[in-house]
Amino acid sequence: MIQKNTLLGMLLLGFSMFAQTNPVITKWLQNTTITGRHYVSGNATPIIDATLANVQSVQYNSTTVYVTATGIPAYITGPFQGNPSIATAQNKIFKFSLNPTQNTGTLSATTGGNIGVFKNGVALFDYRDGVAWSSTTNALCGGPGNPACTGGPGTTQAWNRDAIPAEMGGFDCSKAHPANGNYHHHQNPSAFNLDINVLSTICTTYPSDGLYVIDPSVHSPLIGFAYDSFPIYGAYAYTNTNGTGAITRMKSSYQLRTITTRTSGPAVSTTYPLGYFREDYEFISHPTDPSYLDVHNGRFCITPEYPNGIYCYFATVDAIHNSAYPYVVGPTFYGTVCTSTPGSDCSVVTAIPTGTTTYLANNTFDFNETKVTIAPNPAQDFIAIQSQMVENNLKVELIDGLGKVVKTSQILQGSTLSIIETDTIYNGLYFIRISNEKESKSYKVIIDK
Repeated sequence: MIQKNTLLGMLLLGFSMFAQTNPVITKWLQNTTITGRHYVSGNATPIIDATLANVQSVQYNSTTVYVTATGIPAYITGPFQGNPSIATAQNKIFKFSLNPTQNTGTLSATTGGNIGVFKNGVALFDYRDGVAWSSTTNALCGGPGNPACTGGPGTTQAWNRDAIPAEMGGFDCSKAHPANGNYHHHQNPSAFNLDINVLSTICTTYPSDGLYVIDPSVHSPLIGFAYDSFPIYGAYAYTNTNGTGAITRMKSSYQLRTITTRTSGPAVSTTYPLGYFREDYEFISHPTDPSYLDVHNGRFCITPEYPNGIYCYFATVDAIHNSAYPYVVGPTFYGTVCTSTPGSDCSVVTAIPTGTTTYLANNTFDFNETKVTIAPNPAQDFIAIQSQMVENNLKVELIDGLGKVVKTSQILQGSTLSIIETDTIYNGLYFIRISNEKESKSYKVIIDK
């Protein structure tokens, strides 16, 4: 006969083994050594900060996951042109459900501020920047430098400004910026200079990378979770919702309306072009094409992390990889959004409950499945080594023909890029060796200045 305490232990072990396969527990980028870095305007040498980057701990119980993070990424942040602030530690604890559910009642609209968290602990915001059009004054209201919108905070306006076109000049190379120190992405967290059509030149002077690299040939990685606990993926996935078909770009079903005037709003012009306000878009259903997403910017799908399927959001881009409205999540959530006390942004400001289990990450890098790009090759002044996304630190070495290591660098967890300066290296044949604690792989490069 099985004793009561033995049976209980078996049940708890079974739960633990099941829970630790749940991506909302296992896919966070945990770090206790890497610190953030930032640029200041006028200085192309990044400043090393004392704040830890990425996620510091993941704890869970039978229903909930608690994620502790600073909100600072491993990739270099800043500068934010016209905005002297820098990203600062938020030191939040976020909570997510192990069993997210569809909201079958009144849908929850996305709001200003955090609406999700990327896997490196960085905040996700929706499309808005807090600025709108006032029909009373016929001018912008809300946000820095503008009068308050009529009716005070939270007032519903007819025309709400879209942060992506309006604040383009204030985003750093990774397409993000801070609000009161809270560094956040409104959009796909991949560097500007990796897009097919580059909209910002900020990376030229202040290079950085971002969380992942868009690769149209493979299923995009899981990059975060929305506040309803459903996962967020990059721009590409299997065509069909059952996990079959070619890899294809997931497409927003929102498109610009064909209007020249805006009721109670500004006329369409070079100052206020179509797409400047959220209400310039309309939803168009595409029931026969599974690559088009629903009103929340997601769909049910089977992914590498969810072989049984789950509802997924996508960081949508257009055909030239520029961010496409509604960008990630919204304008409403698919699922039931978490609540917390105090506050309503899934940030737990009280202590984590007792009885949780701490998840110790065992992130790996698969050289067989991960594409590494080395360019330029032949190289002159530098060699850039880029991967789609790394989940643990990778050592990068430049080795000469005699096997001597002449330069070393790293691709840090939660980033994609390493740059080795070669201006002092002699011409010739070299090798780039990339390694983790268990294995390594070498790539041939030529330096020809």
